Amino acid sequence: MKKEITHKIIKLIVHAQELAIKIGIPNILQPGLVKEMIIAEILRHDLIHSKRDADACDPNDPNVKYEYLSCYEGGSGQLDRMFKEPLEKRAESLYRVARNQMIYLAVFYKDTLKVKFIYEIKTEVLLEETERQLDRSRNAISHVGFSERWAE
Repeated sequence: MKKEITHKIIKLIVHAQELAIKIGIPNILQPGLVKEMIIAEILRHDLIHSKRDADACDPNDPNVKYEYLSCYEGGSGQLDRMFKEPLEKRAESLYRVARNQMIYLAVFYKDTLKVKFIYEIKTEVLLEETERQLDRSRNAISHVGFSERWAE
């Protein structure tokens, strides 16, 4: 039974990768990409699959960008590898937030890919909290987290 299920999963992933290639996505297993696809579909945004850009953009204006954070119930969405210092690296890290029209925190039900709720967070608000967390961090590089409670 377990081997049959594993085989079926592999077939589905291979098929998903074949479909993804057709729309220019080279790696369907890129961390976070499937959840970003789900969020973009719900919000009717266009997905940006590049790791060096925002997560999505407005379908009518690709210059209007959005960042997605996600977590399971009880967790927190994170911005990974944010630099506290040196100043130029910190500015690059903060730009990952500032370049966006809006930030969205999607909370998924545990053990599923079903969205429970999506919080819309103003860029300035998330930027302020990011700076606060970086200032308090003892590390030069940190993960900055945003819980559902904070987003509420």
